[in-house]
Amino acid sequence: MAFEKNLRSLTRPLSALILGAFVSAILIRIVGESPWKVAEIFYNGAMGSAYDLGLSLFYTVPLILTGLAVSVGLRARLFNIGVEGQLTVAALAAALAGIWGPQDVILNRVLGFAAALLGGFLWGAILGYLKARRQAHEVVAGIMLNFIAYGITSWLALNFFKNPDSQNPETIPLIDAVRIPAWSYFQSAPIGWHVLLAPLAAMLLWGFYRWTEAGWAMEAVGENPKAAREAGLSIAQKQFWALAMGGMIAGIVGFIEVYGNSGKFIVGFSPAYGFMGIAVALVGRLHPFGIILSAALFGAIHKGSLDLDFETEWITRDFAQILQAVLILFMSCATLVPAGIQNRWEGLKRRLYGQRP
Repeated sequence: MAFEKNLRSLTRPLSALILGAFVSAILIRIVGESPWKVAEIFYNGAMGSAYDLGLSLFYTVPLILTGLAVSVGLRARLFNIGVEGQLTVAALAAALAGIWGPQDVILNRVLGFAAALLGGFLWGAILGYLKARRQAHEVVAGIMLNFIAYGITSWLALNFFKNPDSQNPETIPLIDAVRIPAWSYFQSAPIGWHVLLAPLAAMLLWGFYRWTEAGWAMEAVGENPKAAREAGLSIAQKQFWALAMGGMIAGIVGFIEVYGNSGKFIVGFSPAYGFMGIAVALVGRLHPFGIILSAALFGAIHKGSLDLDFETEWITRDFAQILQAVLILFMSCATLVPAGIQNRWEGLKRRLYGQRP
């Protein structure tokens, strides 16, 4: 029974993905291009060389983390749309810690990592407080906090920590010694050991839900708030921690950006990682390992689409967003279409064996 359940949970999203790819191929044919040619462009752009693979990983890692951050809230029946603001605050906190921190490489990185986690946690905690104690809607409050985070970080970065040697909106850079070195295999792609933080966070979150009482309680609040309340669980407390934990996970994105990529805080550095994390979490069915696969898919599509403008006549990078939307649509319906087919198959088996429905 358990094996059949696990197999069904795997085949349903896989079949939905195949259906989404089939519809995407039809759309590509309609606009006058060859689906096979576009697929080849995507593959070469995403994994055609070590550098391309490195950039695909570069886009994948933040999506894993933001997907995990969003999933924590969704498991508690909360829509954490404030991830974008949380990772922005965390990035500035990491940059300031790196600028003011000790010259020792290890201590500086540890301080920057702790500052990023704390910054993301506190900004998520504000959202959690507004939701749990003031009954504010987390979507409205999260959107407003995103604007506030962007405004405050921009004001601080440009008025107090502006890089005097650059016209770009950025802070003073960290010294090169404390930045995480990139692996030579990926050539000049900014991929180093920090890439391991994303799967590690997924494993820890999976263990949190599977083996801890706090994780079970948080999921219980999301599954059935009334029953959880009858069992003596504090709904407000679990909601607060779900949003605060999401902010802390999102904070890792800020640390990776500062220490593993740019070496400084750049105003507007995020290409909407927080919002893309919503789609990643939903496509990954809120499971930590499913989110890894979902983020890898989105990262590969994003990197592979960069060459569409040059390699095709009718398809542009914007068309890749349509393909992503089609995949999201079918993946979000992964439990509907295949489930109907499964129910028909179960009914047929009962009739064959002479069982009553």
